[in-house]
Amino acid sequence: MASIDNSIIAYIEINGERFEVIVDPDLAQQYRKGQKKELNNVLTVEEIFKSFRKGERHTSSALQKAFGTTDMFAIADRIIKNGDMQLTTDQKRRMLEEKKKQVLAILAREAIDPRTGAPHTLMRLEQALEESRVHIDGGKEAAEQMEEVIKALRPIIPLKFEHVRVAAKIGPEYSQRIYGMLKGYGLQKTEWTKDGGIIVVLEMPAGMQGEFYDRLNRATAGTAETKIVK
Repeated sequence: MASIDNSIIAYIEINGERFEVIVDPDLAQQYRKGQKKELNNVLTVEEIFKSFRKGERHTSSALQKAFGTTDMFAIADRIIKNGDMQLTTDQKRRMLEEKKKQVLAILAREAIDPRTGAPHTLMRLEQALEESRVHIDGGKEAAEQMEEVIKALRPIIPLKFEHVRVAAKIGPEYSQRIYGMLKGYGLQKTEWTKDGGIIVVLEMPAGMQGEFYDRLNRATAGTAETKIVK
C-alpha cells in the first residue's frame, strides 16, 4: 500500500449510504482514466469506510446489499471509477493548466486571423486568453467551453473559423509512406494513379494549413503539388 500521507477520500453514495476508500490522489486519477490497470498502491488503507474521519467501517452485510459483493477490491474499483473524488490543490492547478493548453490548441488549430488569413501565434492566443479573464473549468471538456471562450476573445482578438479543402498530388516514391499522415487531415477523396502515385482531397480547419504544408513538404522533399479547391 502507498503512504497515507497526502491521501484523499474517494466516495460513492448508494441508497443514502456513503462508502469511502482512502487513495493516493495521483494514482487514483490514473486508475480512473485507465492509465493504471491494477489497484496496487492506489489504496492507502485497505478498508471500506462509512466515515473515515470518524473511523467507522461498513459491515459485510451493508457491502453485500449495496454492491452485491464483499470483495474489497471490486468495491474500491467501483468507487474510484464511478464515485466522486476530492482533488488536491496541486491536482486542481494541473488540471486547469492542462485544460488551458487544450483550449489554446483548439484555437490554434481551427481559428485564423481574418485580416491575414493565417493562424494566430500560440503566444498571441495565450495573451488574449489571459486578458479576457474568461473562466476555464478544469473539470469540463475543452470543446464544451469553446463557445464561451470565443465570445470572450472576440473583443480582444479577431477570430475566424472556417474549413478549407486542399487537393494534393504525391508521387509514387512517397505515396505509401505518407498515406497514414494524410488520414489525420480530413481525407475525403483518394485516387491512385497508374504509376503508384496518389491524388487526394482533404478538408481541414483553416488554421491547420501551415502545419499540413510543412509536414507534407518534409515528407515528400518538397515534391508534392497542392492547391485549394472549392
